[in-house]
Amino acid sequence: MEVDKYILTEALSAILGVTVKLQSDCNDLDGAIKLQIAKLTTLALLKNEPVTCLTSSLSRLFVGDKKQSQETPRSESASSSVRKELFVISDDFFDPKFDFDFTNMSKPNFDSCMRGNEPYKRPYGWMRFALKVRDKYPDGNAWLGTEGWRSCSTPGEWPVSYHGTDLQGAAGIIQSQYMSGDRQAYGRGVYSSPDINIADMFAKTKNFISQKNGNTYKVIMQNRINPQIREKKTQYIWLVPIPEGTSVEEKKIVETSIRPYGLLLKKMEA
Repeated sequence: MEVDKYILTEALSAILGVTVKLQSDCNDLDGAIKLQIAKLTTLALLKNEPVTCLTSSLSRLFVGDKKQSQETPRSESASSSVRKELFVISDDFFDPKFDFDFTNMSKPNFDSCMRGNEPYKRPYGWMRFALKVRDKYPDGNAWLGTEGWRSCSTPGEWPVSYHGTDLQGAAGIIQSQYMSGDRQAYGRGVYSSPDINIADMFAKTKNFISQKNGNTYKVIMQNRINPQIREKKTQYIWLVPIPEGTSVEEKKIVETSIRPYGLLLKKMEA
């Protein structure tokens, strides 16, 4: 699948529910918010990620010593305006050497890959675009496992899960359940699935029409999930429980539990 960085920013915009652009494509960065890899999870999953936490240092970076009109923390209603903000990513936000094309692959009769001591159900039918996550977290890279093809897990590796929730749907994924309709919920928290087909069926998966080439794509996030925090509710439904509390506590739980490492795209037929 031939996809350039512009289309990948469109995919990020769709799954996050915000406008994401390459920093090099922006002539005017006044007020823009730099999207860091380590902040991607909380932006995707927590609707109340404070805008001021992301903008204060960035504004100084992009607009010099320009005095900000509001230095005090914004109210909760104001912080929800994060959805209307412009986010920018560096040109090396993605890591093409770890991209993998599953679009024309079908599941073999015997597929025994393991990641984090769990079966790794590879995303057949999708194209994975890797995020540059190595060396971005203080605890190192063990959660990703070792590089290169392998069928077994490595020490300290986290298993793989999938979800496709945008920012507007984040309230539902936190307060209610991962699956839609009248299906059973297992408590408050972040739900994901180790099976791409389950995520495709039940997640708030986003379709978007690319302004670059006019094609329609579906996008899902591929994550690693902390096995020490994750709870298995069924064979296909995993939960990171988030009890009632402050947004700071929620943010800490999410950041230590789920780490996106790839965007999965599927071109839809016209």
